[in-house]
Amino acid sequence: MKHITCIDDLRALHKRRVPKAFFDYCDRGSYAEETLRANREDMQAIKFRQRILVDVSKRDTSTTILGEPSTMPLMLAPVGLLGMQHGDGEIHACRAAQAAGIPFTQSTMSICSIEDIAASVEKPFWFQLYVMKDRGFIKELIQRAIAAKCSALVLTVDLQVIGQRHADIKNGMTVPPEWSLSKLLDFASKPSWVSGVLQGKRRTFGNIAGHVKNTEDLNRLAEWTASQFDTSLSWKDVEWVRSIWPGKLIIKGILDVEDAEEAAKTGAQALVVSNHGGRQLDGAPSSIEVLPEIADAVGDKMEIMFDGGIRSGQDVMRALALGAKSCMIGRAYAYGLGAGGQAGVAKAIDIIQKELLTTMGLCGVNRIDEIDDHIIAV
Repeated sequence: MKHITCIDDLRALHKRRVPKAFFDYCDRGSYAEETLRANREDMQAIKFRQRILVDVSKRDTSTTILGEPSTMPLMLAPVGLLGMQHGDGEIHACRAAQAAGIPFTQSTMSICSIEDIAASVEKPFWFQLYVMKDRGFIKELIQRAIAAKCSALVLTVDLQVIGQRHADIKNGMTVPPEWSLSKLLDFASKPSWVSGVLQGKRRTFGNIAGHVKNTEDLNRLAEWTASQFDTSLSWKDVEWVRSIWPGKLIIKGILDVEDAEEAAKTGAQALVVSNHGGRQLDGAPSSIEVLPEIADAVGDKMEIMFDGGIRSGQDVMRALALGAKSCMIGRAYAYGLGAGGQAGVAKAIDIIQKELLTTMGLCGVNRIDEIDDHIIAV
């Protein structure tokens, strides 16, 4: 990690160290990937006002997220299959986040189970949930998150219909991997990855093992999720989740002001402006494009979190300036995990924090609560 200078460096190392199918699962988007590209292009189009001769000797990235102290306005987003980027990947990512003093969110579609992580870390973490047709299974998942003392539930609401990811189909990606000559050669060239995954606690979906059959193959899993994700879901289902979950609730996957206003009526403490990392509705706007109007509409009613295209501390600064209170990173830390396990995730977090501190200084800002749209060049 000594010569890693940015998230792109971690991505390049991740690509070298992890089999193509799993790298592509992390890296790619749906259909023509228009929204995936827009997340980055629209973010980079936002320019800062450079300010000079301002005392920035007391810069501090600390803040609060849902009332809890955090060393910076950053969370690790839910990312599926982390345990196939690195053995026990969810545990390593959670440990890195907790060591850095920021929240970690476990995906429903993780390799390690809720219980695996809870037994391996010292503090509570967040759990991400999809509402499926099998309500008994979903209720059980929520109860397992309660038993594990998860401190927040992230309800993802933008996956009722699943966007096709061409790369996954072309790669024939399965968990555990299906064997072919090309994959054998690919895996043989990555012995450290193979060793790490083989030594991990699990090589299938920990949260659904024993509950759903035939989910080892991701194509079968896609078929299962297509049958389980209920296209009739409505805001009443959020009420049902709230009737079971006693803690803090975050609604993830908001891109529209009307939806944000409905989310504010649910009693949820926060929403995440997100297009699922460009992995769902291709042709949807970038997350950063819609952030300001959503923040203006409901920012006084609930915390506004942001997800989509964050690759640097500068990107965090941009999102905060346009109305977010905190940001989620997904690919950025997954690259670190694939590149170097827990140390790689820690490096990704450290890179972003240092870049944020530098950007704050060059924009004449000392505290997170000072960041608003006055730092943006018109």
